[in-house]
Amino acid sequence: MDYLISNEYLQDVLVRMAHHSSAIEGNTISLADTVSIIIHNKVTGSGYDLREIYEIKNHEQTFQYMLEQLENQAPLTIGLVKTIHANLTDKLQYDRGEFKSSQNAILGADFQTASPQETPILMQQWVDNVNYRLNQGMQDDKLLAIVESHIQLERIHPFSDGNGRTGRMIMNYLLLENQFPALIIRAEERAQYMQYLANQDVNGFFQFAQQKLQDEQARAKQFQNTLDQQIPYKPE
Repeated sequence: MDYLISNEYLQDVLVRMAHHSSAIEGNTISLADTVSIIIHNKVTGSGYDLREIYEIKNHEQTFQYMLEQLENQAPLTIGLVKTIHANLTDKLQYDRGEFKSSQNAILGADFQTASPQETPILMQQWVDNVNYRLNQGMQDDKLLAIVESHIQLERIHPFSDGNGRTGRMIMNYLLLENQFPALIIRAEERAQYMQYLANQDVNGFFQFAQQKLQDEQARAKQFQNTLDQQIPYKPE
């Protein structure tokens, strides 16, 4: 949690995460309107579907839940994964927070996702493996484990919908839990990101993440510098 240094930076992370993660899945709400929705609770743009607005707002409640769990040092569990999905798909899916009951597929993928029958077993194995690797590794090993686990989760595709948003939120939970900054994949990086997933390119995604995290660390420092320049209020 060292990188979450101020409320302003928290809001900055949330806004960018909500906008870009939703945009990767086709949401058309602009970054400026995302700021308005999350910070001012107003929809200033026009022509947006109600679903798109819910997708943005749901990131807000999920992010708050994530911070609370990090504060409580909650480990990665099936329950945490399901709750993150339930919060992200609130008002959007009848089966929110539940593993898929029918076979799903990824558009354009040349592989088959896990079947509904094997999903619970694969997910428990996934959770156990991630926790084991994170408990054993050094920082670079941990980052490698986190990005590889994200690729694995997206291939399981455990929910009927909302897997991408859920996977990216869980990835950030694991990053923040292990003292990394947030990894916010921008909408314009979608094609590159999808290639990493489709090709199971762990090394490519790892190098991509390393650079992104360096940039995010610098951004966090800028917010800290601004905070340091403020004169604290002292009541007379």
